[in-house]
Formats: sequence, C-alpha cells, structure tokens
Amino acid sequence: MKLAKSSAIRWAVMAFLLAFVPGAGAQSKPAKKTAHKAKAAASAPKAEPAADANASAAAPAGKSDVVVAKRDPFQPLVSNAKPAHGPLPPGKAGLIIGTVRVDGTVKAPSGMLAVVSNEEQRVYFIREGDKLYDGDVEKIGLDGVTFKENSKDAFGKPVERMVTKRIYQSAGEQQ
Repeated sequence: MKLAKSSAIRWAVMAFLLAFVPGAGAQSKPAKKTAHKAKAAASAPKAEPAADANASAAAPAGKSDVVVAKRDPFQPLVSNAKPAHGPLPPGKAGLIIGTVRVDGTVKAPSGMLAVVSNEEQRVYFIREGDKLYDGDVEKIGLDGVTFKENSKDAFGKPVERMVTKRIYQSAGEQQ
C-alpha cells in the first residue's frame, strides 16, 4: 500500500513539473534570446564573406543583403503642402495675389485705396501701381481690385494674366 501511494505521489510531482516548468516538457517552445544575449550578438564582429569561388558558389544566386526602403503606407499620396516661396519680403511686397482677400475700397483725395488682408489676417492698404510679390495692382474700383499677375507656365515661359477680386462675390466667383 505504501508503495502504491509513494509511486502515485511521484507521478503527480512529475506531471506537475512537466506541465509548469518551462523547458521540462518535450513540446515546449524554443527559448527566446534575452536582451542581453541579443546585444552581445549584435556587438560581436561579423565574419566577412570569403572572396574565393567556393563561397560565391555556395550563396544562392539573386539573394543579396541590400535593404530597400519601402513607402510608408500611411503617408498620403497627394501632398496638401503649400508651395514653398521661401521667406517672403515684409509688408505689401510679400503679398501673393492668389491668397489676398479684398475687404474694401476707399475713395480718397489722392486716389483710390483698397483694404486687403492675407492668410494670416494681416491688413494692408494698397494703391494703384503698388508692387506685390507676384504682380502689380492694376486698377482699384468701388467694387473690387484688378491685379496683373506675373507667373511662369510649365515650360518656364513668363505669363501675365489679369485677376479681378471683388468685395462682394457674385455666384460662381472665387475669392
């Protein structure tokens, strides 16, 4: 009776050890490298490949250790970045016609004035003939301002066009 009881205890202890002790069972997962071992392996000098013909024949053809950087899948394909003009000059000379908004016009004894603002909501007073970053102020009327915009086409040829910005937009107009 004592022999059966002691062998049952032994079997229970063995089953416990096989179930809960890592590495004791036959079907346990292989041990992972610890951080210390991984650092030691990374800092160890790597052997240079032999330059003889046997080493090149042993390596499979077409396989190389060149790592190609892949595109980030979360980056948008179309960039919404605004074109870089570099640092713009201060004051009226730094106004870009495409971003200017006409807030109002004033008839003064010296001529017409226009009140315009840029993207940063800074307000400027412009007159006919003033030079802007990419053009000139051509004409100021009671209902809006006409600009002469200087730009370049796709081939680098200079192009001039007249842009009229109104105080009150009519249907279909863009400011």
